[in-house]
Amino acid sequence: MSTHQEPDSARTAVLRTWGFELPDSLFRFKEFLDTLSPECARALADMGVSPAGIMDVLADPARAPRPGLDIRVHGRYYRDPPEFLTFLHGGSDGLHYGLWFDDGLTCGGVASYYNNDGGGIELTPTGTPLTAVRDILERVWRDLHDDDPTDPEVTRRVDALTQLRSHIGEFETADRPEHGLAYSRTYDPSFFHSPVDPTRLTTLDSAGALVAGDTILDRPPHNGADEEKFARYVYGELDNPATVAERTAEARTRCAAGDPAEALTLGRDLHWASAGDTALEAHAHTLLTLAYTALDRPHLAAMTTAHHRHRDLPHVDVLAD
Repeated sequence: MSTHQEPDSARTAVLRTWGFELPDSLFRFKEFLDTLSPECARALADMGVSPAGIMDVLADPARAPRPGLDIRVHGRYYRDPPEFLTFLHGGSDGLHYGLWFDDGLTCGGVASYYNNDGGGIELTPTGTPLTAVRDILERVWRDLHDDDPTDPEVTRRVDALTQLRSHIGEFETADRPEHGLAYSRTYDPSFFHSPVDPTRLTTLDSAGALVAGDTILDRPPHNGADEEKFARYVYGELDNPATVAERTAEARTRCAAGDPAEALTLGRDLHWASAGDTALEAHAHTLLTLAYTALDRPHLAAMTTAHHRHRDLPHVDVLAD
């Protein structure tokens, strides 16, 4: 029996199970993957890039999770916030990319981070899966052009990347003629500082939280803080169990009184900083479910609980063979 699934039925299935409305850009990415030539497929693999997470589900919707596991945690890394839906592995150190769902329903761009390394989440509101791939391609292109141009392997890879760039252009970014460093300087979000976003509050994971209200730390808007200073202070606070318990209690009180800002931001901080500490994981789960419920984001509350049950999994692939 065929496992082919049309975009509309895939959207319905994901909306029913995850609660997320998949954007058209994700289905363009799937069509891009489905039409790769062998040369382009090898170029993608040489870049260390491969579809993951929700793309595995769209590629074979008949695959179920292994017994006792929740399909919603497929491709979900330990530190992934509930808003993050993985669609791509990006290579070394746990680099992966995900669609970002601030409101628990509609996609607000693309996020990425290194799960096994330092640094926070890079959130690009204008990003799509294919612009993420193009960003990676142009970084690889820059590095290749520092190598020996007479090396046959370098020549092969340059030719393959040229074909891959052209294939991406059949779907998106054809209006971006720049290559390599010129491309990155113009379009790659890692090359410029993101503007301050007054609709969001600063969080330890660097992605910010879509919420308004008062917080204990009087958090600045997203991208408005000295990230190193903020992280140093917050980690210092979270090292003290008594402080964590006190702040969690205060966040719960504020949320019950109608202001979920502290519950959401502190919950996200605790989720990011848990590092296997079951007490921090429990506090994060409590605060996030309260905050998302208060903000009418029930699917994020459900994702929080699903992930909390499975945060100790040794691998992010939960689909049965």
